[in-house]
Amino acid sequence: QVQLVESGGGLVQAGGSLRLSCAASGSTFSSYAMRWYRQAPGKERELVATITTSGSITNYADSVQGRFSISRDNAKNTVYLQMNSLKPEDTAVYYCYARRDSIGYWGRGTQVTVSS
Repeated sequence: QVQLVESGGGLVQAGGSLRLSCAASGSTFSSYAMRWYRQAPGKERELVATITTSGSITNYADSVQGRFSISRDNAKNTVYLQMNSLKPEDTAVYYCYARRDSIGYWGRGTQVTVSS
């Protein structure tokens, strides 16, 4: 089992940047594929980005392609989401998700608010 804690959210103006972090504990972090999701008020949870266990392969939602970057540091048990050129429509609670052996674990989320 793995425990996930997100941080780095906040209020930023449109065009600005934030870097989210997700710290993992309780299990072998490097064996988990990692994802970032987000959920805006009144909307379904949306997959934002994924990264493989080694970090060699990443994928992004079309809505964030070219603006967001997912990375991981297995030595620090942490996955990151660098968010640039933020837009008001990026406003949401961002969740970290770990998956191994068809079992997934969620963090509690961190709020990102982008003002226009």
